[in-house]
Order: sequence, then structure tokens, then C-alpha cells
Amino acid sequence: MQNPSTSLSLASSVSFAGIEAARAVVYPTLTPTPLAEYPLLNEAVGLNVWLKHENHLPTGAFKIRGGLNFMSHFAREHAGRGVISATRGNHGQSIAVAAARYDVAATIVAPHGNNPEKNAAMRAQGARLIEHGANFAESVEEAHRLAETENLYFIHSAHPHLIHGVGTYALEIIETAKSRDLTIDAVCVPIGMGSGLCGVITAFRALSPHTRIYGVQATNAPCYYLSLKAGQIISTETCNTFADGIATSRPAELPFEIIKGMGQQGVDEIILVSDEEIAEAIRLLWRTTHQMPEGAGAAATAATMQRATEWRGQTVVNILTGGNLDTDTLRRVFAV
Repeated sequence: MQNPSTSLSLASSVSFAGIEAARAVVYPTLTPTPLAEYPLLNEAVGLNVWLKHENHLPTGAFKIRGGLNFMSHFAREHAGRGVISATRGNHGQSIAVAAARYDVAATIVAPHGNNPEKNAAMRAQGARLIEHGANFAESVEEAHRLAETENLYFIHSAHPHLIHGVGTYALEIIETAKSRDLTIDAVCVPIGMGSGLCGVITAFRALSPHTRIYGVQATNAPCYYLSLKAGQIISTETCNTFADGIATSRPAELPFEIIKGMGQQGVDEIILVSDEEIAEAIRLLWRTTHQMPEGAGAAATAATMQRATEWRGQTVVNILTGGNLDTDTLRRVFAV
């Protein structure tokens, strides 16, 4: 088990000041995404639901915020060195786009059978894509091996600079709510490796401490849920969910400490949603908002649908983290 002082030091590497500073890097490239309410969605769920549209960003997902912030630091500190990372898609696209902007060579490792459309996007965005391993964990191992043999910098998908970058969307939510005199009772955040949830925890605990924060995982990929229950990192043998953005089998150390609440209040609860509930949320969002989220992007809404009776009359923000739904999955989800 981690030494508590080491864990506290890890968690303290992420700060509200770091998120604020990241805005100066993110906004010259990106514009704030909408926080929108849809009457048909509210009527269907029975709550006041607001969607944070990270699917409107150029890569179709929130990760690009973190990629830009990370690469701005890296390019100054490691001129001429390349980077490598492992991904199921959105993190890799973020690194590819940000690396190209800062003239850094990027290598991305993805498992065999990964979303072919996300693979094609990463190649088109300038990354060297290597397919290796039967799952994400094996891709990570290969990325570490290549980092050593080719002198590349390995980028963990929950690096503090990435968390600070993606945390800018949380500040946007809080500021938009304030401008509309809107009280947010709860916010639901899908969990992949945890960077988005860590950004939300850091920003909301500083500026909106009354808001309840819920992480969302797939029932068949519950590693953070199990780890939080146990108070220590727990791995799962499989992570079988079509929502590839939340298909994680082992928590990362830094986000786990933040989510657990080492040194500050962490997440209120992690909610598990089934693939069937995620698919229904995709269909509901399309029908009521004409937005087409990927599985991970719909997970927050699936959690809100699951808790609708308990949360009746409250105002809930769902993070629509991404919209990169591949064609084959789209056909399966709507073949009902």
C-alpha cells in the first residue's frame, strides 16, 4: 500500500491554480464549450439536466484541453525529444493534435481491435500509430518498452498537466452557472483514467463545495468503484464494455488519490451503469437533443437516468465527454 505522505504529495501536484494557469494555454486554440439545457431531455428524465458539450471540441472530446496544456510545457522543457503514450482513442488524438501544434514527434500505441475510426484519426493527425496487445494494459507495457529503447517521453493519461488542462471545462461550468444564477446540485463525470473527474473535483471543491460529484463507470469495468470501496487500488481481470473511453481495468495512482480524497474531499460516489443503460442514454440523447455521444460520453446521462427518482427536481450537469462513436457501434446501438 502507498505511504500516506507519498500519496498526499502526489495529490498535491494537482491544484486549482494549475487549472487557472492552463486557461492561458487552452483558450488561444479552443473556445469554451456550451452548457446547454434541452426541454425534451428534462421531460424524459424528470430533472433539470444540463449537458457540458465537450463533444463540440475539434477532436470530438475533452482530452484535447489536457494535450495542449501538457505539450506547451513539454516543448519548452524537452526540445527535440519525442513522446509516446497508450490509448483507446481520445487521449491519443489529443496527444497527436497537440504534438503537431508544438512540432513534437508523437507515437501512440493502441490495442489490436481498437476503434478503427479513432486509429485513422490519430494517423491523420500526424501520430505514428502502433497496434500492440490484446488490451489496453498490454499497450501500456509496449509503450513503456518503446519509451526506453527509443528515448521517448512516456505520457500517462493522468499526468498533472493533462488534469489541469481538462479541468478548464469545470471552471467553464461553474462560471456559466454563476452567470445564469444556476445552482448545480450534482455533476456526473465518466471515468476512464480519471483526469476529467480529477479536474472537476479540484475546481468544484474550490468554488462550488456544495455540489455533489459523482464518477461513472461501466458495470463490467468497475476498477475505480472497487478500489474506492477497498481504500486501495484494485485491478479487474477484464473491462468488457463497448464504451471504450471508460474501459479501464486498473486505476492510476495519482487520480485515485484525488478521487479518494487524500488531503481534501474527493468524489461523493461512483455510480455503475450497464452497457444497456449506456446504449439507452445514447438513444435518448439523440432523440431529445440531436447529439450523438460515444458510449463514454453518454455514461453520465445513463447515471442520471438511473438515479432520476432519487434526484427528482434537482439540477444535474452531465459531462458529455466525447462524440467519437464509430459506425459499427452506432449500428448496434440503434438496431432496436
